Amino acid sequence: MDFGISLMCCNCFSRCPACRNYKPHYEKVARLFNGGDAVHPGNILMTRVDCALKINTNLCDKFSVGHYPMLLWGPPSKFVGATWEPKQENSEIRSIDDGRTADRLLNWINKQMGSSYALDDEKYENEHLQTNASDPGQIARAIYDVEEATSTAFDIIFTHKIKAETRASLIKFLQLLVAHHPSKRCRKGSGDILVNFDDIYPSEILSTNDAQSIGDGKEKGLQNMQICGKEVPRGYWMFCRGSSNQTRGFSCGLWVLFHSLAVRVEDGESQMAFTAICDFIHNFFVCEECRQHFYGMCLSVSNPFKSTRDFVLWLWNAHNKVNKRLMKEEASLETGDPKFPKTIWPPKQLCSSCYLSKSSKNGQIEWDNDEVFKFLVSYYGGTLVTLYKDKELLGDSEGNKAPIEDLAATTNAIVVPIGAALAIAVASCGFGALAWCWRSRQKNRKQRRSWN
Repeated sequence: MDFGISLMCCNCFSRCPACRNYKPHYEKVARLFNGGDAVHPGNILMTRVDCALKINTNLCDKFSVGHYPMLLWGPPSKFVGATWEPKQENSEIRSIDDGRTADRLLNWINKQMGSSYALDDEKYENEHLQTNASDPGQIARAIYDVEEATSTAFDIIFTHKIKAETRASLIKFLQLLVAHHPSKRCRKGSGDILVNFDDIYPSEILSTNDAQSIGDGKEKGLQNMQICGKEVPRGYWMFCRGSSNQTRGFSCGLWVLFHSLAVRVEDGESQMAFTAICDFIHNFFVCEECRQHFYGMCLSVSNPFKSTRDFVLWLWNAHNKVNKRLMKEEASLETGDPKFPKTIWPPKQLCSSCYLSKSSKNGQIEWDNDEVFKFLVSYYGGTLVTLYKDKELLGDSEGNKAPIEDLAATTNAIVVPIGAALAIAVASCGFGALAWCWRSRQKNRKQRRSWN
């Protein structure tokens, strides 16, 4: 459901020589849109069904597959639990008659989408990566990278990083995600982890020599909870994709997550959000130099934040300080991404009103902080979730459909497990009331289900 359109190939690879001959043509086009090396990931979901397999008989019958290969085109939601007839009127699923070669199939797709995809697009895309990054609409693709970064970060944490001394900071960060993560899937997954955290990682066990055995026995339980749903991680990046697998990716996605959290907190939550993010990096980020540098900036803050604006601008300024430092290092070591060189952000192409002046002598920029704040709230707030809002419905991790506004909206109500609440009640009260009653009800429901 993360794709705007789906294309399904109903084939008969094991029985039909013509189908086997068509397979490389279809796969050539599919590689443009699907997989870790896709040039245009997330635009079109291309799947194939082998109708020679008995397990697929009912599916092929539902879509009236009468010849091979047969190509069907339509919105992803229309392929779920649906049927199709060739003469069916007003159907959003269409049969593709002119797709017998890779070139012809891609030409047909371009006509439908008003696009100009080409089979040799990889070279073209790499030449234009930096230009695309300056397009304000591109940030909408980053919502998927935020989910990817969230999932990747917690995979690392669950495997290596949960200790008695890091437990409270992890719970605080999870609280922040439950309330303000831009993705509903990640909010739900974070809440599920919080509800079960005391059971999986009891504080009294983590403080003893049995902590390792508890971690070994139960970390799989946390990993199986899939913090952002069963579709994540996807194994590739979209907005945060670099020109090679070694650049951008996770660090880019994590920055977008932090900015998106910052613009969503209320004034009274700004200091707690600042502390949660700083402690998260200090305790869990795997790059030692990056961790120390970021935490040093956190320690330099002398006065508590009292407004969302101050916190958002601090994080933006910190990000630019990091970019400025990395610009020099990557230039001297030649380790940067040539298509995405570090730069002071935002560029004028994205926010010309953010600039008051730029000194010609030392290159220092005089910013209009009011305009910068307005831009950041729009960019990491509403624009970030545009792809969600463009869809009628999006399935949650259990296959249920939810209104799109639920995916973008956040809540100030945060669920806290009992033991965790006692450990950090004073520090976390800014995030909302403790929900131990709700947790008790959840446990009672589990018991009733087991009795039934």
